[in-house]
Amino acid sequence: MTRASLEKQPHEVASMFDGVAANYDLTNDVISLGQARLWRKAVAAAVDARPAQRILDLAAGTATSSQPFARAGAYVVPCDFSLGMLKVGKGRHPWMPFTAGDGMKLPFKDEVFDTVTISFGLRNIQDTETALRELYRVTKPGGQVVICEFSQPTWAPFRTVYTEYLMRALPPTARAVSSNPEAYVYLAESIRAWPDQPGLAALLQKAGWSKVAWRNLTGGVVALHRATRAQLP
Repeated sequence: MTRASLEKQPHEVASMFDGVAANYDLTNDVISLGQARLWRKAVAAAVDARPAQRILDLAAGTATSSQPFARAGAYVVPCDFSLGMLKVGKGRHPWMPFTAGDGMKLPFKDEVFDTVTISFGLRNIQDTETALRELYRVTKPGGQVVICEFSQPTWAPFRTVYTEYLMRALPPTARAVSSNPEAYVYLAESIRAWPDQPGLAALLQKAGWSKVAWRNLTGGVVALHRATRAQLP
């Protein structure tokens, strides 16, 4: 299996990411035209990690996204269901508590994290609503979720150009730098099939999150959604 279908069978998606783990961060920088680094900075600012906080970084891959939280003094748990990604990450950051876990059944107790965050991984989980409920379950009352995910550009002419890039330019670009370019064809298709900004906000509310808000990055190519788990009365 070289490419997961949009039905997103977990073992197929995990296998796909195992196959691209070695060059994943480099490939992301190239195909995002350098924007990936700016998106990670936006996530770090939204999370606003503090010393002694407990942070879950779901779909963390090699834990590149986890580093700003750790540098801020937080206890961050990088979690992913791709063992290949975790292996590469552990080799780079052996001191971090890498954890294998499925976003639909997280291996953590209730209400243990101050912040839960996931960047560019939510759309790869088979059941989005289940994943959002699981993130809610493991978050402390008063805690927050920060989701960074591809979305829909807000300006129609740019949206057309962007869609053309995804389906025509991205695969050959990925072919030049990735060990498994077909994986990036799947990723392009999954982006096109993903809900827009209000659609994801509605799913967060349905899962129990409150104070749901989002802001667009790069003209809506990416959206940063934030929400809180209400304090107990």
